[in-house]
Amino acid sequence: MHQLHPMLTVAVKAARRAGAVISRASRDIEAVTVTTKRQSDFVTEVDRAAEAAAIDVLAKAYPDHAILAEESGASGASDYTWIIDPLDGTTNFIHGFPQYAVSIALRHRGTLAQAVVFDPTRNELFTASRGRGAFLNDRRIRVAKRSRMSEALIGTGFPFRELAYLEEYTRMFKAVVRRTAGVRRAGAAALDLAYVAAGRLDGFWEIGLSPWDMAAGCLLILEAGGLVADLDGEEGYLDKGHIVCGSPKIFGQLLPLLSAEHQRKA
Repeated sequence: MHQLHPMLTVAVKAARRAGAVISRASRDIEAVTVTTKRQSDFVTEVDRAAEAAAIDVLAKAYPDHAILAEESGASGASDYTWIIDPLDGTTNFIHGFPQYAVSIALRHRGTLAQAVVFDPTRNELFTASRGRGAFLNDRRIRVAKRSRMSEALIGTGFPFRELAYLEEYTRMFKAVVRRTAGVRRAGAAALDLAYVAAGRLDGFWEIGLSPWDMAAGCLLILEAGGLVADLDGEEGYLDKGHIVCGSPKIFGQLLPLLSAEHQRKA
């Protein structure tokens, strides 16, 4: 077994605690109370309970750290910020579609330092510490080796929250579909990013995401030898909410394709 960084150990504990809340609720989804934040954007009591469980673990271990969480927002001021999505893929969860995850990342002075994405339905734990590589359970993971776009499987997410992006997104989608082996839209960005890190997807892009959707997955990809950028090829993806990532070879072909459509809009 590889040795986990002490802060990552705490993050794993928090993610597993949140995962246990989700797993219990998944046995009786009909009983879960659902509210609509806005069109196609749902929150459940499970999101809130899972978030509270994760924050409880983190706050006990590191009471001085700041927190940025999907349901409860931002709290505290520190060089360390925990970025939490307690249930990425809520719409999937509500429907019993088993593609959702807990995502927890630690940012230190603006740099991603620790990452956990935990899939409770498959008991798959993706972890990374800056400079120490990325792992699935206890196995080292690397991005895929495919070099041809025509053989690549690319993940994506529809801009369901920001329908203003739909036009631009549709152009991107067409451009990618024409040049690749396939495009997949599974509905949980944190897991899609983890799958890029594990080589299950060759690349991924989405527009209109929040930091908690991306933070952990981005560090996983970087530590697995992949590349991550916004649509301009810059590092502002966590703030802008637009992301392109993949293995170096596929990223190099995917970014110009998406960038061209993005520039057209601009």
